[in-house]
Amino acid sequence: MTTAPAPAAARSRGRGRAAGVLVLLAAASAGAAVPTWLTATGVTALRGTVDVPATGTQVAPAVLGAAVVLLATAAAVALVGRVGRWLVAAVTVLSGAVVVGATAAVLADPHGAAVPVVTQETGVGRVVGDVGVTAWPWVSVAVGIAVVVAAGWLVRASRTWQGPSRRHESPGAGGGPVDERGAWDALSRGDDPT
Repeated sequence: MTTAPAPAAARSRGRGRAAGVLVLLAAASAGAAVPTWLTATGVTALRGTVDVPATGTQVAPAVLGAAVVLLATAAAVALVGRVGRWLVAAVTVLSGAVVVGATAAVLADPHGAAVPVVTQETGVGRVVGDVGVTAWPWVSVAVGIAVVVAAGWLVRASRTWQGPSRRHESPGAGGGPVDERGAWDALSRGDDPT
């Protein structure tokens, strides 16, 4: 005979699941940005025509930044209360929008996105021929959409969560010291007894 998990255990599991989803999405965002997104052909003075690969981190660095922000939201999920969950969800939506927006900008103008990379590689800001686009930018768009959807799921799932744990707060937090000696002890700890 199995028993249902205690409500507090189910709620903490829900927070852990949400943090795990956010970590996975952060890893997917970063993972989609690392491979080659574009291949362009440039011209150098010494080597002539060369192929120049451009990674997602080179042409859309905001995607990697959004992945770092998603990691921060994963850490924040364990700490926030009712109001904080809305803030985490809003930041998650913005992160997903940044991933989609930065990737869409590259897909809209791959030639323009490749020029700075070709310039850095060849010293000449000239792209010869068409710019090839790999599948990775499309993967990045899909991950960004998944991040936005996860934000909606986060809001819905977090309705049953309790406020943040108070187990790491000092026992006397919130009340001032009772006597003069307690005030000096509080000052020694770096607390303001007033």
